[in-house]
Parts: sequence; C-alpha cells; structure tokens
Amino acid sequence: MKKPILVIMAAGMGSRYGGLKQIEPMGPGGEIIMDYSVYDAVRAGFERLVCIIKRENRDDFDRLLGAGARGRIDTAYAFQSVRQLSGGFSVPEGREKPWGTAQAVLSARELIGENPFLVINADDYYGPTAFKTAFDWLSAPRSGGGKHEYGMVGYLTKNTLTDHGAVTRGVCETDARGKLSRIKERTGIEKSLGGARFPSDDGAWTEISGDTLVSMNFWCLTPAFLDLAARDFPHFLSENLLINPQKCEYLLPAVIDAQIRRGEAEVSVLKSEDKWYGVTYKEDRESVSDAMREKHRVGLYPSPLWN
Repeated sequence: MKKPILVIMAAGMGSRYGGLKQIEPMGPGGEIIMDYSVYDAVRAGFERLVCIIKRENRDDFDRLLGAGARGRIDTAYAFQSVRQLSGGFSVPEGREKPWGTAQAVLSARELIGENPFLVINADDYYGPTAFKTAFDWLSAPRSGGGKHEYGMVGYLTKNTLTDHGAVTRGVCETDARGKLSRIKERTGIEKSLGGARFPSDDGAWTEISGDTLVSMNFWCLTPAFLDLAARDFPHFLSENLLINPQKCEYLLPAVIDAQIRRGEAEVSVLKSEDKWYGVTYKEDRESVSDAMREKHRVGLYPSPLWN
C-alpha cells in the first residue's frame, strides 16, 4: 500500500483577516501555524508534503516554511489558479478568486498520484492527536467494498469558535455506524449561552449544542475522490457560473456530501477533542500566539520548534 501524503491548502488570501494569514508568525520562535501542522504530521509518520499555494507566493513559503520543514519532510508545491478550468469553460471577466477548496486539491492531482492523502487548511491548528489518527486510518487496509472510503477528523463546535466574530463550519450528522450521513455548511456561527448559534434563512437564530460535530477541513481521502471531483467540476461550472460567476466555489464539504448522497462514497467520522486555533480575524492573533507559547512551555513542542 502506498504511503499517505499530507496536502496543505495555502492558496487563500484571508479577506476577513486582511492579508496572507498563512505566513503570520504565531509561535515564540517565529513559527507559523503551518509549522505546527507539519511538525505534528512528521511525528505521526507522514514523509511527503504537497503544499497548494499561489505561484507568486512561492518565495514566501520557501523562506518561512521551507527553512524548517525541508530537512524533515519531502516537500513539493502545487499552484492553484483561477485559470484551472475544464470542460471548455473560460474565466468570467473580472474574476480573480480561485474556485475553492475542491479545485485546490485538484490542482495537486499529479503530485498526489495514487497515494491516499490527508488534506488540511494552512491557517488552522489541529493538534497532534488528529494527525496520528489520520495517518493510522490512511495506512490501514480498506475493505474494498462498493463505495469509496474516506475519513474525516471532526471537532466539537465549542472547541472551534472565536471570541472575535462569526465563523463558517460544516455541521455534521452521523448514522448508527458512525459514518457521515450529511454535512451542511453553516455561516455566521458564534458563541451563545447554549453553546453556539447561527442565523437561519428566515433570519431567526438556530441554537446548536457545543458538542455538535463540525468539519474543519481535515479530510482523509483517496485518489478516487480526485477522479470523481474532476468528473463533476464541469457540471458545477455549468450550473454556478450562471448564478454567481464572481464568487461561486467548488468546496470540499459540498463535493463530498454530494458523493455520499449519490451512494458513491462513505466517510468514517474520527473525532478529536483537541481545541482548534485559527486566525479568522486579526484579533485572533494574540490569543493564538498565547496558546502556542503555552504549548511550548509545557513541553508539547520544543523551543525552537525545528531544533
């Protein structure tokens, strides 16, 4: 069986954050959040990294990520671009934004090859437990049944919120076997007295438990996902370019949810009770930096990280 690959999506410019948040120093030694993901992945057993970036940002990533990780993990870059279309479609006039997380992963298809892979966000801190869980799951033999088998490490809603605004999360439902039965992206999720809440379509607030499982884009996937996502991308474009040509996105949760509903795939839900940290807003930076310093202080990470 081929060894799992780590794929990090780092091509997005953080509009709410106000800059290239993926390369903001967060650790006491100037570490970026991605440093911790790579470090935890190496500890878990990953030996190859594919980093999805914009071509113009390569020098920044070479300098900030490559200096620490290059000697620990085999690293390659895939470049996401708005021009990566299929099915004879062309880029709408004025569109600069790439086509979302599923298209980002498709941009790394040749580098992933026939390997199972873990795909994550660059600007999220997931904790070491999730990487070990993912590596073990991806390394285990699959049953070879009629459906493609994926995995998802899910997080408790209460462990994924920020004090500085609302967030978007994929709210998950599971069946009796612990398989993902539905994932629905909800925007505007914020803390509440009952745990969390989000605005419904009619404007009223919907409360959800803090223990509700949400997706943080921590997906254990196989090359079959790439085949199906590439097949369906032109259909997505034909529908959505007419509706929202400037901002429509081909998103991982929606693509996986569609494969589940069509009976093509099933997703094992692997839970993590680690606390998520991220920089959705500029105000998050101080709290994330404080958390990273504490993790170094208690010995979860060495100082400096890449010693």
